[in-house]
Amino acid sequence: MTTENNDLTLVTSGNGKTGRRLADRLIAAGRPVRIGSRAASPAFDWEDRSTWAGALDGVSAVYVAFQPDLAVPGALETVTAFHVQAVAAGARKLVLLSGRGEAEAEEAEKALRATDADWTILRASWFSQNFSEAHFLEPLQEGELALPVGPVPEPFIDVEDIADVAFAALTRPGHSHRLYELTGPRALTFAQAVAEIAAATGREIAFAAPPADDYRVALLEAQVPADVSSLVLHLLTTVLDGRNARVAHGVREALGREPRDFSEYVRQTAATGVWGGTHA
Repeated sequence: MTTENNDLTLVTSGNGKTGRRLADRLIAAGRPVRIGSRAASPAFDWEDRSTWAGALDGVSAVYVAFQPDLAVPGALETVTAFHVQAVAAGARKLVLLSGRGEAEAEEAEKALRATDADWTILRASWFSQNFSEAHFLEPLQEGELALPVGPVPEPFIDVEDIADVAFAALTRPGHSHRLYELTGPRALTFAQAVAEIAAATGREIAFAAPPADDYRVALLEAQVPADVSSLVLHLLTTVLDGRNARVAHGVREALGREPRDFSEYVRQTAATGVWGGTHA
């Protein structure tokens, strides 16, 4: 199944890392898009189910990117209810952004498979852009990233690749009832990732691996909300235990090309000056 040019696509979390990139691709292709956000009209809020009907009105396809993460308490119930309502409202195609190595995310995948929708699942590893568009950015700018993770490699995925796969799943045939496990082409540790960023910027940037309890205290001292702290610690100490070290080939399966390497992301991002250094 593929959407036609007059079909409307709802992009939930439409201002997020993957959502805004997907929306840009759909708009550039001349496809009608509805951005799912609290500030949009009609508004869309994952936490306010009364907004769902308006956001789904007239929609034939949906990109489902739950915020903040499918691992948070209550996420499964919320996403399951949304899937059901979206199909009932007439959405035929649902593309779910899932989390690699997360048991809660896999339950959300099962809930989507149980619907009558034409589904595609994008099971993604850690985003490369977490180093430049999320809470890793400020520590890198300050010269040290400290995370309670061991020397376990992670095949970071560029969100540009996720957006490309989502666009293909929404607009081209051949992706029905497919699960794509999306990673980068190689795995590297967080220390190695930081070293690549340091080399590209010409700066001295350190990496430290404090105990989880010390990291929790640091988050509290930084006034990070308790629920956010718990989510971050869960992901860092549970998902990054080696279960995701294996490189997968979902980008190649979906697009017929290799995924972008972390070094390409670093080179392009360093050139923007966001990390400071020789390119600032």
